[in-house]
This record gives sequence, C-alpha cells and structure tokens, in this order.
Amino acid sequence: MSFENIFKKNLITVSFFATVSPFAFADGPAIQKTSAVPQPKAQQLETIHVQAHPLEQTAADFAVADSIVSQKKLAERPATIGYALADELGVYSNQYGSGSSRPVIRGQDGPRVKVLQHASETADVSALSPDHAVTVDPILAKQVEIIRGPSTLLYGAGAVGGLVNVTDQKIPTQMPEKGYEGQAGLRYNSGSDEKLASAGVTAALGDQFAIGVEGSKRKANNYIAPDYVHTHSHEHDLGNGAVEEHVEHVSERRVDNTFAEGQTVNIGGSWIHERGFFGVSYSNRQDQYGLPGHSHEYENCHPHGNTLDCHAHGAGDAHDHDEEEHGGPWVDLKSERYDLRTELAEPFAGFQKLRAHASYTDYKHDEIEESEVMTTFKSQGYDARLELVHNPIADWEGVIGAQYNRQKLNISGEESLMNPNTTEKWSLFGLEHKQLGDFHVELGARMDQQTIDIDSAQKNFDDHAISYSGAVNWAFAPDYKLSFVASHQERLPLAQELYANGKHFATNTYERGNENLGAEKSNNVELGLHYEADQLDYHVHVYHNWYDSYIYAATTAHEDNFRLVDYTQDKAKFYGVEAETGYQVNEMYKVGLFGDYVRGKIDGVNAPRVPAGRLGTKVNADFADGWSGLAEYYHVFKQDKFADYEQETQGYNMVNVGLSYAGQYAKGNDYRIYVNANNLLDDQVYSHASFLSNIPQVGRNFTVGVEFGF
Repeated sequence: MSFENIFKKNLITVSFFATVSPFAFADGPAIQKTSAVPQPKAQQLETIHVQAHPLEQTAADFAVADSIVSQKKLAERPATIGYALADELGVYSNQYGSGSSRPVIRGQDGPRVKVLQHASETADVSALSPDHAVTVDPILAKQVEIIRGPSTLLYGAGAVGGLVNVTDQKIPTQMPEKGYEGQAGLRYNSGSDEKLASAGVTAALGDQFAIGVEGSKRKANNYIAPDYVHTHSHEHDLGNGAVEEHVEHVSERRVDNTFAEGQTVNIGGSWIHERGFFGVSYSNRQDQYGLPGHSHEYENCHPHGNTLDCHAHGAGDAHDHDEEEHGGPWVDLKSERYDLRTELAEPFAGFQKLRAHASYTDYKHDEIEESEVMTTFKSQGYDARLELVHNPIADWEGVIGAQYNRQKLNISGEESLMNPNTTEKWSLFGLEHKQLGDFHVELGARMDQQTIDIDSAQKNFDDHAISYSGAVNWAFAPDYKLSFVASHQERLPLAQELYANGKHFATNTYERGNENLGAEKSNNVELGLHYEADQLDYHVHVYHNWYDSYIYAATTAHEDNFRLVDYTQDKAKFYGVEAETGYQVNEMYKVGLFGDYVRGKIDGVNAPRVPAGRLGTKVNADFADGWSGLAEYYHVFKQDKFADYEQETQGYNMVNVGLSYAGQYAKGNDYRIYVNANNLLDDQVYSHASFLSNIPQVGRNFTVGVEFGF
C-alpha cells in the first residue's frame, strides 16, 4: 500500500476518533501539565481572537497586516464575499454582477487567495471561473478574517496574497447564558431594490446540549448605474452570403442581468462540556443570479493549432442569444453541506488542545439560457483536518496537524472545459512562535501531496510541494514595532490548469490546459512599520513577490474580443505598498488616511486585472447616547498599466456616509438602526480587477437596516 493511501486512511481514522474523543475523555480528570524547565514570567499582551488560528493569538503574534471584519460591519455590506471585503486595505473585488465575487488581495485572486469556511475548504467551483459564486455567507458570519504570514500555511500553500476565513456560528461552542440567544436583521438597498432578511437563534436543551438554527433570504433586482449606455449589435442576412451589421447604442437605467436572489439555512447541534464540545451541522444554500455581459458572438470559435477559426460551418450553427429578448443566461445553484467539529482541552500528555473537523459537500449549479440547461457543474468534496496544540517546548508554543481533501468534479454541456476528474490532497503542517526579549518569532511550514485522476487519455497528475515561512516582530521602542516576513511557497496546479480544453464564455476565451505543469513557486518578502499610541496610530507595509514558475493563461491567438489561451508557466513579480493612519482628535472624532498600490508583471509585461492605486480619508464619529457615524472619501486612480487585450479603466471618486443608533428595547435585549449613503457622487465605477471591467458597478444607492439581539 502506498504512503499516500496509508496517510489518507490514517488521517480519516484519527479524525473520526478525534471527533468522538470528548465522550471518552470529558468525564475524566484533567491531565496535570508538568515541566522540568522553569518558566519565565509571561509578558502580558492584548488578546486578539482569530478563529482560523488554533492558538490564542496575542498582538505580538501578528507579523503582517491581518484584519478582522466584525459581524456589525458585515451586516451593512454586500452579500457576496469579494464585494463585502472590497473596502479593506489591499483588497479589491472581481465581482461578476450581483451574484458572484471573490476577493482580490495584493493583485492576486482565484487559487492564490484561498477562501475558507470556518477554516475548511468550501468545496465549490468558485476558483474555476469568476462567475461562480463562493458558497460562504458573510451575512450569517460571526466575523471574517484576512490572514497573511506564516499562519496561512496552516490552511494551504500558495496563498501569497493571503487567505480569507469566514467564521460561522452553525455549531454552538458554548451554552447560552440565559438559555437562549439570537439575532435578527432586515435590510433594504435602493440601488438594486435588494431586500434581505436574516435570523439565528441558539437554545439550550438541558444542561449540556445546545441547538442552533439560522438562515438568510435575499432578493435583488438589476442594479442602477449612472449614464449607462449598452451597445446592441444585430446581423441581418441579405441573401447570397451577404450580411449587414447594425450597431445600436441604447441608454439604460439598470444593468441588464445583474439580478440575484438566494437563501441559506443552517441547523446545528452540540454537546458542550467543561473541556470542549462535539457538534454537527447541516447547511442548505440555494442561489439564482444573472450573468451580465455573457455573449455567444464567438460560439463558433475553435482552435486550429495555434490559430482560431471563428467562422460558422453552415447555416443554423450560430444561435441568436439576444439578452434583451430572453433575459440573458443565469445560474441556478444548490449546495448541501454536512460538518462535524470537536474541540478538547488536555487530550493527551504534552498537548493543550485537540481540534478536529470533517465535512462533506454536495454542490451543483446549472447555467441556463432560454429555459434550457446549457452547462452543469457538479462537485462532491470531502475535507478532514486534525490539529494538536502542544505544551511549550523551550518556550516555543505551536500547533501541528494533518489534513485530507478530496474533490470530485464533473462538468457537462456546452462549456464542458474538461473531463471528469478527482483531486486528492493530503498535507502536514505546523506553526511555532516564541518571544525572545523584544523580538517575537513565528515559523510555519506545510507539505502537500496531490494527485489528480482524469477520466481521459491525458496523464494523471502526482506531485508534492513544500512551503515554509518566517516572521519577526521587533518592538524596538515604546509603541513601535518593526515586522519582517519571508516565505517560500509552492502551489500545485488545479485540474483546470492541467486539462482544460473548451470554450469559456465568462472570460471570452477558449482554454487549453498543460498536463506538464509543475508546482508554482514563489519567494516573498514583506516589511512593516507599526506605531500605536493613545491618539496616533499608523502602519506601513511594503511587499515583493517573485515567481519562478507563475501559472497563467497566455494568449496564443485572438479574434476580436475572443482569445485562445494556453496555460503555461513563466517568471512574474508583484510588489506594492499599503499604509493607514488614524488620529483621535477628541473623544468623539477620529480621522484617518489610507492608501494602497500594487504592480504586477509576467515575463516583463503587465499582468492582467491588477487593480489601480487607491488613496482616501475617513472620519469615524462616536456621538453620545448610542449614536455613531462614518464619512469616507477615496479616489481610485485610472489603470493605464494594463495587459494585452485589456483596456484602460477610468478612475473614480467614492463618497460614502453612514449613521447608526444602538439602544435597548428591553433589559438585556438590544437593537441597532443604520442608514448608509453609498457613492453619493453617483460616479461611474469600473473595476479593473473584474473580467467585466467594461460594465459599470452600482451607482448612488442607500441602505437602511435594523438588527435585533435577544
């Protein structure tokens, strides 16, 4: 039996026993920790709870610009994960209408910015295409974490831009204090007539069992965009092979086919005891959303060697897909997910904590045109991970663990990019940190072994990758900290990058994979300066990423706006800067400045879809008697450093203001009302990070909402 099979089966077995271990250990005496080495007095540091990190993090552990987006902020932001994080420093969105978006961090997206669901794989198909939704729900999240540095290697390799962890509340981890607790919210947005409702409750059933139920429902119309002019082209057959083309420019108030609606229901239960918990949950998510800008103008295109032939082969080959008449293509998505999690304190001698998680996801979405299913994506995913936090060894604290992931993917229909395939990956990882006087050191490492079995004559993939990272924080003066991060990361290719061979209308390409691709390798450095005092705080980060074997879709030929692309590897580099400062003017007002910039090149030429620089200012106000407010202005510069087959994207100004009031409607029960005005200048917004950079984003819009806690 191979090492891989032994590792896989042992990990699944260990994860299963780990999940049931609370029943064996919960009622036993706690194991006494002993140490022959005298322990120095611990330095008292601010505790920062990062759910993706299995250790109890402190402020000194952050070697890079990690950020946490609270539930309060998420409640007021868009419902797709990329768009919800687009205002964070260094983060943009590659939104594809209102139904789908992924975060773009430091110029990286797709597989280089991993999105996790409570530290586990989402098992959807969002990494394959920008029009595929990420199946996490920011509206129901407890918080969202943007993590960089050595900590990323606990969950994946090659996430050079960082990873996003969406912490959910599906499985209760502690008993509600008064026997029950919950929240509910309602929200309306004028830009798309969006109506959104969410609610969740956790209730105690006895002394040690809790059950949680939560859900959200959303419905949004096509959104409004200022001065939007849509170009329609029509061809008329004049006979004798002659064709006449008519181009019509039509002003429209709403961007066609940007509607979105969906619902999510989560049910979870947990047995909670003094040393941890054991819980299970079931999730059901359904989405329907439009695909704007979808064109079949080039549906007859196919490769002839390294050229494209886009001529119809006889009458009737081309189909008339008039979006105005038929409403355009749309996605019908359904995902069912089962999760099992456990946590146990003092599981064995020498270890402080055990965490285990296993999940199964059954995902499917249909891409529908004119009431006909044109393409179907099916994915079945399994994920299991085991983490052990060990007792300090020579003052080193850390975690070790293993993970197994399997995804079976089947694409059928018009845009069947590749044959059915199964990807399996098994990993070992570790993270250690230690305080050495004024220095805090963090080290991380990860080893991945991946196989991909393809149902075709193409060769299967089998390779491994080793990544490692280190960070040092130096508190060189009171209130000051200097941070340095260095890493070597290796990302193994996706099945799409190896085996693709078909049309992809979301990106207007015909994709061809390369079964000879190897691991994508990068060397990365980052330097940061931090200052935090009572009134003034600031931080500045500069970074540089060098790739020896960057995997990307290189254009081989093109016919107007349609491209033949071949996946290949080449040298690349990305570098940039992020900075933010804040000054507490008085007890009421805090003012700040912020900005970010990233530059990317592949083989010496501009990388595609790199966002433009951004510079802005904001004011946070904490008025008396529960009132608070926010006003911000930022300018996104034009992007004139664009890749081949792209166009310059104009800059824009963004002005947002908000006001909220928090109070209590009964003892122990609170509520909050908020009103936000977004894009007050009604400026035209085009996102260079999106494949739809020629389609404007939403114009001036207002959001009003209310939340109740009980």
